[in-house]
Amino acid sequence: MKEGTLRKNINKGDDVSIVLKKDQRSGILTNGIVYRILTNASSHPHGIKVELEDGEIGRVKSINTAK
Repeated sequence: MKEGTLRKNINKGDDVSIVLKKDQRSGILTNGIVYRILTNASSHPHGIKVELEDGEIGRVKSINTAK
């Protein structure tokens, strides 16, 4: 499992688990495919912000590798 705090680890089309703004307190994760990366910085301590294909926006907590 790669780190979701580094932009270089995340690519369009990756299967990721994100935490939505409304779920930050509970820590509930949402799974989906990266549509676009919203964070311009090379890293962010709380995770890189992405938009999923279904339109949800949140910070990447983990990158799911099915290999």
